Amino acid sequence: MDSQSSCVVVTGFGPFRQHLVNSSWEAVKELSKLGLGSDMQVELRILQLPVDYREVKQRVTRIWEDLRPQFVVHVGVDPAAKAIFLEQCSKNRGYRDADIRGFRPECGVCLPDGPEVIASEVSMKEVSRRAAVQGVEVAFSRDAGLILRSLPLTSLWWLAEEKGYVCDYAYYLSLHHGNGRAALIHLPPLSPWLPASLLGKALQVIIQEMLEEIEKARAPNLVHRKLGLCSSSQGEPTGGLLL
Repeated sequence: MDSQSSCVVVTGFGPFRQHLVNSSWEAVKELSKLGLGSDMQVELRILQLPVDYREVKQRVTRIWEDLRPQFVVHVGVDPAAKAIFLEQCSKNRGYRDADIRGFRPECGVCLPDGPEVIASEVSMKEVSRRAAVQGVEVAFSRDAGLILRSLPLTSLWWLAEEKGYVCDYAYYLSLHHGNGRAALIHLPPLSPWLPASLLGKALQVIIQEMLEEIEKARAPNLVHRKLGLCSSSQGEPTGGLLL
């Protein structure tokens, strides 16, 4: 853990299909103006990713190797969403839709030897409960590859076919490289009642909650580690922990 920097990387995506202006990148740019708050003690870095599987694989790998971030948040757009969705996990398969260059991963697989599912270390359910954003609902999704939230009840049979796109692909890669230290946030498209400024503020609130969730989860491990070091030292009383 000591090799990690204090950097938090947040990515948005460029244009694709009919989305010439991608709400994810517009919101991330607004977030960069706001920052994550002085209390967070982190450096915010933003990056635009193209909707291109091969380029995303290279760039996400470089993010983890070169920047060594403590956390990475990928932000994508869900054209059918009316709320902001926090994705709990991502799957290794189901990437059958072509990217902006017409490319599809072989057999729809992200990493041939990767686990089927990787979950974030952040409880998206807890974050969605605490992240209050005026003007838009924040909800959580258990699986970035399933499209339940975007389908009418009469179309639930579609769930038998797992579907993922480049944003889910990026999320899986970050979960793999970062051992779960990543998140995927799906935003609705921009609209008069959901401008980029509101979505940027929503990202600030949500990511602040995610970072607090991480700190709470790690605090007991830190205490246990210090206690273990204390008890193993000769001539020092056990349990005499100074914080």
